[in-house]
Amino acid sequence: MPADGLGSFGSVSAARSASFVSLFSGAGGLDVGLERAGWKPVVATDFDTDCVATLTASRDARLPVEAISNRTFLDGTRIVHSDIADVCAADLRPADAPPSWRPALVAGGPPCQPWSSAGLQRGFADPRGQLVEHFIRLVGDLRPHFVLMENVRGLVTAVGPSGKPGEALQLIQQGLADVGYASAVALLNAADYGAAQRRVRLFLVASSDHALPSFPPPSHQFADEMTLLDSRAPWVSLGELLATLPAPDPEDVVRPKGERARQLAALEPGTGLRTEGRVESNRPGGHWGYRQDCFVADPSLPSRTIRAASTPDWVKEPDGSLRRLTWRECAALQGFPRGWHFTGTIASRFRQIGNAVQTNVAEAMGRALLTALAAGPADQPPSSPPWPAEFHRRVRYTVSEHRVNGDHRVRVRASV
Repeated sequence: MPADGLGSFGSVSAARSASFVSLFSGAGGLDVGLERAGWKPVVATDFDTDCVATLTASRDARLPVEAISNRTFLDGTRIVHSDIADVCAADLRPADAPPSWRPALVAGGPPCQPWSSAGLQRGFADPRGQLVEHFIRLVGDLRPHFVLMENVRGLVTAVGPSGKPGEALQLIQQGLADVGYASAVALLNAADYGAAQRRVRLFLVASSDHALPSFPPPSHQFADEMTLLDSRAPWVSLGELLATLPAPDPEDVVRPKGERARQLAALEPGTGLRTEGRVESNRPGGHWGYRQDCFVADPSLPSRTIRAASTPDWVKEPDGSLRRLTWRECAALQGFPRGWHFTGTIASRFRQIGNAVQTNVAEAMGRALLTALAAGPADQPPSSPPWPAEFHRRVRYTVSEHRVNGDHRVRVRASV
């Protein structure tokens, strides 16, 4: 293979030897999806001790990559345990590669907590929100042909230093532009790609010398919205997925107790216990939601988003009893191969699984990127397309919310 790590790409099948560098690898969800698409990870990095142990144990288990002969996940991948701030391009190149070596792809999901609705949404004011700057720095130093970044959809409306909604994502795209990369963004739902989970995430693709790929069209859709002319398959339900899995280990089963058990037993699937309504200017009756740890899943739909907490949704068994989804079932909902070696405490395993990229979407993105890579460099440098209309609608709504309820929410968060 030549020094740029690409080889000769006359077709997508040839492109499947393409190398990539994985940053903020976590438990490896993005890597798993990309490998299923045909990419080959050269190096994977993370700062979290349990995540690094999970990656190492899963690599050593030599689990086969489905539909790709003679390949096992993370085979030959160097796993680097380091703070991203201390990582330089030389640390990410193969040992025998010259300084001119370029990966075909740099992929990663910088920590989402600064932008997530489940957190305090401090954005760049959160030290973790600044880690994306190191992601961009390494892109500039490694000069990959493509970049893939995943994050929560809250990044679409996240504020930047001036306090304007949408500014954070604009600054990330500008940072990539400053190192020579055009970028495109979209929100993708894992359920639309065959996952038994409704999980909407922001995906960003970038390139300096290739045409930006189109985001993959959905292969599945909500059955109630299908027509006779639709060629897509219906969403895969939680119940369908659970039926393919072995019975949970008794040691992993958590059941409700006492008053909580009585409250949950009275709920219909697809409902939960409400939070206390928070009165706001435009919500005099209270701004409420379901308590995250008190929701009974609807088995006829894909699951709700798997979170990085050991309190996933409850499921009702055939005898009417309730139990929580186990960490192994959550890993299956995220698309991890059966036998992926999660390490650490049970709480750590839930955290690693909930923070991972859902693998169905990662695989679909990987295939789109391979097609773009196989097409070869563009005649002209790519340019960044405008944001989707949905992004502008979200920003306008957030601006209105900040105007009406912003001061109140700042006080609430300051009291946390």
